[in-house]
Amino acid sequence: MALIFPFHIFYLSSRYFLLRTLWRIVFPLQAIAFADFFLADILTSMSKVFSDLERSVCRMVHRQVATIAWFEADSVCGSHSVAIPIVLVLPYLFRLFQCLRQYKDTRDKTTLFNALKYSTAVPVIFVSALKYHVFPDNWVNLYRPLWLVSAVVNCLYSFYWDLTRDWDLSCFTLVFKFNKPHILSHCLYGRKWVYFWVIGSNLILRCTWTYKLSAHLRHNYLTVFTITALEMFRRFQWVFFRVENEWNKISTKSSNTQLYMGDVPKQEEEEEELLNSNGHNV
Repeated sequence: MALIFPFHIFYLSSRYFLLRTLWRIVFPLQAIAFADFFLADILTSMSKVFSDLERSVCRMVHRQVATIAWFEADSVCGSHSVAIPIVLVLPYLFRLFQCLRQYKDTRDKTTLFNALKYSTAVPVIFVSALKYHVFPDNWVNLYRPLWLVSAVVNCLYSFYWDLTRDWDLSCFTLVFKFNKPHILSHCLYGRKWVYFWVIGSNLILRCTWTYKLSAHLRHNYLTVFTITALEMFRRFQWVFFRVENEWNKISTKSSNTQLYMGDVPKQEEEEEELLNSNGHNV
């Protein structure tokens, strides 16, 4: 309710900017700006939160709070409900549609590969949910191996995309250019160990996040809580390096413009470009 509070308090402009961005995420009918896909990427880390919220609302609507039905997995709001994978997959579908919209606007084939990355989360989510709707033998012999393959593909593809696209750390080039006079060497975090840490931790935490997308594994609440906290940490890291990469691109573009035009761009203009430009690679 605080988001739609109409009075000029609690950062009204920021709240409306967030609501407008959420609307653009759900309905990508316009060119995709940096804020659109940046927030949509963060929402993919909140897929389990949305799933839990849907479960809570379902239990309240069906009056299952503090009743024996709370513990019945096959009840309408139980842990075997088909609504769980549907809610889990929504943030990934939003990002997939954004990538397709970006391809429509730019004809850049890279956006199709990015869309493919988000599509790899779909089999992880739905094949996992099949455990409660197929015979045990079919699950062990067919669907569980399929889920494992899907999970590995999703983890490695996402990790590769983080390094080469979102952070532009392909082949660790930025790490080994620190001692050379290169514009991309002047990163916000100029210590090599920071990059080695974020690369290693991102790989591990990308794999653990698959646990949260798989409904058939989410029975130990302490484990779920721990992995949720780790995903928050991973996304926190991702945000800094993603913004750094985008800022480096804008700075490089501004430097080239400065050399060509003989004018020094203002910092405010760069910040405005970061928030509003539609020419970003999603």
